[in-house]
Amino acid sequence: MMKLAAAVLAAAVVGGLSAASAAAQEAVLPHETFTMQSAALGEVRRINVWTPPGYGTAGEMRLPVLYMPDGGVDEDFPHVVATVDSAVRAGEMRPVIVVGIENTERRRDMTGPTEVAQDRTIAPRVGGSAAFRRFIADELMPEVRRRYPVTDETAVIGESLAGLFIVETFLVQPELFDTYIALSPSLWWNAEALVRTSPERLRSHRRMHAALYFSSAGDDIIAPIAGLAAVLRANAPAGLRWEYRARPDLHHATIYRGEAPRVLREWLPPRATADDRGHTHP
Repeated sequence: MMKLAAAVLAAAVVGGLSAASAAAQEAVLPHETFTMQSAALGEVRRINVWTPPGYGTAGEMRLPVLYMPDGGVDEDFPHVVATVDSAVRAGEMRPVIVVGIENTERRRDMTGPTEVAQDRTIAPRVGGSAAFRRFIADELMPEVRRRYPVTDETAVIGESLAGLFIVETFLVQPELFDTYIALSPSLWWNAEALVRTSPERLRSHRRMHAALYFSSAGDDIIAPIAGLAAVLRANAPAGLRWEYRARPDLHHATIYRGEAPRVLREWLPPRATADDRGHTHP
């Protein structure tokens, strides 16, 4: 078990580096970038923002926002933006603004506290997820609302340690986003503490207006991810839409690119619109 845990820790690190290397070779679509000083994190953060085709030509069209950790131009931002752009142009996904949060200390921001000594070997500092969440909720989201015409609808997508952060956020602050997409979440963190405490957290909510999708790759530690699915089957609050999908055909390092095109189309599909006679159209 110790060897397996060490291998997964290495995958969490190397997988992020592999994604960054792939992104560095991928052209990024035109986008805007701004920086902001974060009081929650005590540092300047760089934010990349992509707006969909037709943005700015239809008056003050208000749009949902898809947030993404690992959102640097040398990280996952290029391929996610390319995926969204293709889906929106094809009419297979509703237009969204993509907000990518570029990393500074990824393993600090994406992880909660841990009592497992081996977990703490992945970085000089870990356990900063609560501060990162405050940055998103109290600083970044208001700044995005100030800069762009947006609706109240929000979604978030991420993989590996970012998936861990997304599941943690769903469990501790489910009202922050409307749609949560966590690919290969590293739920083994802190001896699977999130999964072990999830029944109590879920039972504290009689109703949720949220959606959660999560998946696992063939080389993940499957037990905690499947364990979360079992907990949800027994304890999902009313109003929660959720799905777990095992993808043994994909690897931890490839699941983001393998899953994102389908998942984004399925979980953020085009919205029905009404014409002037009240008829709805997809």
